[in-house]
Amino acid sequence: MDLGWIIGHAKVSFDHAPQTAKLKTKLGTEVSLSQLCGSATPPCHLNPLLFNGHLQTFWTAVKSQDIPIHYKRRVFENEDPTFKGTYAVDFVSHTPNTEPDSTLPPRTTYFTDEEFHRISSDDDKPMLVTLHGLSGGSHEIYLRHVLAPLVGRGEDGGWEACVVNSRGCAMSKITSTVLYNARATWDMRQTVKWLRKTFPNRKLFAIGFSLGANILTNYLGEEGDACLLNAAVVVSNPWTLDVSSLALQRTWLGRNVYLTVMGTSMRNLVEQHVEQVSKNPRIDMDRVRKAKYLYEFDREVQGPTWGYPTEGAYYRDASSADAVMAVKIPLFAIHAKDDPIAVDEACPYEEIKANPHVVLCATDLGGHLSWFQSSGERWFVKPAVNFFNKMARDIDLEESRRVQASGWSEKLGRGPPPPFAYAPMRRKLHVVE
Repeated sequence: MDLGWIIGHAKVSFDHAPQTAKLKTKLGTEVSLSQLCGSATPPCHLNPLLFNGHLQTFWTAVKSQDIPIHYKRRVFENEDPTFKGTYAVDFVSHTPNTEPDSTLPPRTTYFTDEEFHRISSDDDKPMLVTLHGLSGGSHEIYLRHVLAPLVGRGEDGGWEACVVNSRGCAMSKITSTVLYNARATWDMRQTVKWLRKTFPNRKLFAIGFSLGANILTNYLGEEGDACLLNAAVVVSNPWTLDVSSLALQRTWLGRNVYLTVMGTSMRNLVEQHVEQVSKNPRIDMDRVRKAKYLYEFDREVQGPTWGYPTEGAYYRDASSADAVMAVKIPLFAIHAKDDPIAVDEACPYEEIKANPHVVLCATDLGGHLSWFQSSGERWFVKPAVNFFNKMARDIDLEESRRVQASGWSEKLGRGPPPPFAYAPMRRKLHVVE
């Protein structure tokens, strides 16, 4: 019987293709993606009092130490008429904001037009693009845990960073009936293109948390070989949304705690923007207000908004479990097997092992976006930050990009290829011409 949990020791395992992508170092040597991810990952020692996924996850509600990240906000208008509306991007500011703005989250102020017009730069600093979890935003403590060492002045620092807030989140305004969902990649895509144009010499990286991890994986799959990012990390990705939802519905805690809390947070988000949301004739606000669980909210909001007949159809189409096979840049996924929200049965282990560009690090303890150590710090920060710094400092990213590893499509067995083709990014939902 393994009693490692008594002392807070979590087992760490890695899942990946037999041969992962080869990366060229700046010294001229080669290292595999799996070797790099392994060297970035320290032993996992967690708080022994938080000995299962529920306790780890519940601890996120306990007030912890503050991590003061300051932001400057810019509101962008999406250029694609299909996804019209505005969204807010919060850029990390190295100068503390001295005049708080009560209309924004703490330590966040708007760029003046003059400040924003001077933002472009030819510097070659690495830059991180961040996607938060369900109904969250740039203020969330779990993402500030990652940003702090990267944008700080310590040995892990020297980075620039921004957070792409989902529409209506982090006290941003909704200006159209187009909201966001689990495959809402359009604002991320425009932001990355804008960053590449505005900072032509910066290497771009991304990290996504929970729902943001699902969105980021979908984005990476959609972009494929054309992706403008150099590498990415996803943390606590729910991967297969219908499986995660059904797993939560099976248990009392799942229904009455997790699904209820998430459903309430999304219902409250809609209420904050009810004037704009109610303009959508397909949404019945009386039915939305009666939705208790997250899946009921998705049935009444996401289904009608996007044309899905059921929440199950939406979950299956928006999941990133297949999209992971279309990723063509280094992707490091961090997952806890006892995660009560992004459940282990929803994790696409075989699909991950079919793509040499992806490595999954799984711990048997950790909960959802948690991995709390006795110090109050979150363990997942260390492998994520180490991975980013190894990629930015040690790897020749341009040369590595040219060395593409073979993927699942080249490994379908011996003999001639079958007269069929599998497209992992083929979606059921499409824009009506």
